[in-house]
Amino acid sequence: MSQPYVLILFYSRNGNTQRLAECIAQGVESVAGIEARLRTVPPVAAQTEQTIAPIPPEGAPYATLNDLASCAGLALGSPTRFGNMAAPMKHFIDQTSPLWQNGALIGKPASVFTSTGSLHGGQETTLTSMMIPLLHHGMLIVGLPYSQSELMHTSSGGTPYGVSHLAGHSGTRSVDDTEKKLAIFMGQHLARIAQKLGTP
Repeated sequence: MSQPYVLILFYSRNGNTQRLAECIAQGVESVAGIEARLRTVPPVAAQTEQTIAPIPPEGAPYATLNDLASCAGLALGSPTRFGNMAAPMKHFIDQTSPLWQNGALIGKPASVFTSTGSLHGGQETTLTSMMIPLLHHGMLIVGLPYSQSELMHTSSGGTPYGVSHLAGHSGTRSVDDTEKKLAIFMGQHLARIAQKLGTP
């Protein structure tokens, strides 16, 4: 029997959301008996002039509905786009109706994470926007508890709604130590909850 996994599903344009995903994966992998599975989604455009390869040239593979259906837990991440998740992530989620119809995700734990260009650029609204379809799927939302003292002192990313990162206006600010610690903890926390729930 294969080992249960937490699916870390993300879209990243400049690499910041991907870095958070990697830190969450590090946290998941630190918990014995469960593994992390990193997956991304393809970009979308108003005008498509070429077919996107079914496998990205580098980085995490594109997610399938089976990756989602078979996970023990989910961490969903997207950069902020005007206070909402990015279109590629929304496009992928819009294709999950078959999983909703058969209740494949009911009772599984899920967390959300994001990266924004400015401190008040929509971190919390983006996180809550990603929670909404997960609630429709019957998933159990896992936030960041205030037992993590970094939440009380952060001047960049980090909210009780989920992991976040302040990328700066140019998108080049690296994930700082506080953001990294919170992301690693989120992976550990989500993995342990998935194990307690015993979801397939």
